[in-house]
Amino acid sequence: MLMALASSPALPALAQFRVEVTGVGLTQLPIAIAQFKGEAQSPQKISAIIQADLERSGQFRGVDTAGAQLDETSRPDVALWRQKNADALVSGSVTRLPDGRFDVRFRLWDVVRGQDLGGQGFAVTVGDLRLVAHRISDFIYEKLTGEKGIFSTRIAYVTKAGSNYRLWVADADGENAQSALSSPEPIISPAWSPTGKQLAYVSFESRKPVVYVHDVASGRRRLVANFRGSNSAPAWSPDGKSLAVTLSRDGGSQLYLINAEGGEPRRLMQSSGIDTEPEFSSDGRTIYFVSDRGGAPQIYKVAASGGSAERVTFTGNYNISPSISPDGKWLAYISRVGGGYKLHVQDLATGTVTAITDTTSDESPSFAPNSRLIVYATVQQGREALMTTTLDGKIKARLAGQGGDLREPDWGPFQKP
Repeated sequence: MLMALASSPALPALAQFRVEVTGVGLTQLPIAIAQFKGEAQSPQKISAIIQADLERSGQFRGVDTAGAQLDETSRPDVALWRQKNADALVSGSVTRLPDGRFDVRFRLWDVVRGQDLGGQGFAVTVGDLRLVAHRISDFIYEKLTGEKGIFSTRIAYVTKAGSNYRLWVADADGENAQSALSSPEPIISPAWSPTGKQLAYVSFESRKPVVYVHDVASGRRRLVANFRGSNSAPAWSPDGKSLAVTLSRDGGSQLYLINAEGGEPRRLMQSSGIDTEPEFSSDGRTIYFVSDRGGAPQIYKVAASGGSAERVTFTGNYNISPSISPDGKWLAYISRVGGGYKLHVQDLATGTVTAITDTTSDESPSFAPNSRLIVYATVQQGREALMTTTLDGKIKARLAGQGGDLREPDWGPFQKP
């Protein structure tokens, strides 16, 4: 029995995660995040969530704030914080309102210049406290780096526990996981729509792979591709109007474009090999994909309008699972090395390839929408895990799940405020 569970408020968040940041970056900005006034009475420790967010980004390192008594109205002693080697300081408060909501306020200071960099206030229900913390992290990240933060975005992934498969939607730090779908048959290849409101995925509930599109808020879904043979590997075009899919309807696994509402697919090209795992470039003009047309799996690209394919990967003899950074500069993929499967990143301008991990069971890389982090699944110390990593591999964060076999993460787009 298949259950759409997105709207079930009583469903427990079974896949709770713990963030462990490892590694040392070379140019981390030291930031002091004081415990928010009144935070001890809050169900969520806002300052701790912010600190974990910023450290996981690889751009920041925390400075000890023990004993600090500050809130958003305080004017800090910047000389004191300079002595603590902090470049920035965050302070704030959490107050429970008479209607049960929480008033969360904060302020960010440039300690080096002694400048007030601004702040915000939010009145939210208890269920939105984590989201508020992530939005504060986004504000801080953007003010101090000049780039958009990704902490209030979401990830999707699949778990297998016993004979049950679940599709999960969680915060970017892996917390607050909610089950979107449960099935006794495999669920694979989740892919976020450009708006972040829908997920395409492949279900085997019909005893064969079929492509659906699922509305995350309502739990409703529609059938998009159920042709003769296999229907798999959906990837959204940047305008959200179409999907690239792998179909075997005409013999062999080949790439097609199909309207996101369904309809008759259009074949992209003719190939004697297996073509699969399509991935659009952010401008929508190019589709990257995996093919064994040269004898072993490698990553190629082709114009979204079709035509001749061009090989992209030349390092290693088995390369799969392409993910293109939203800024178009990087290709993440999995390469088989000595019998293991390892995450690699290729600079698309120079072709330079870097091995990012020391694990050997990596799969399904997916870029954050600001192109600065990658989420992937792996086995570490004998345990299934979702990980995030910086592009140089120096800062990794383990999102240690309790939901069984973790697989196929996909990082969603920026959230609309």
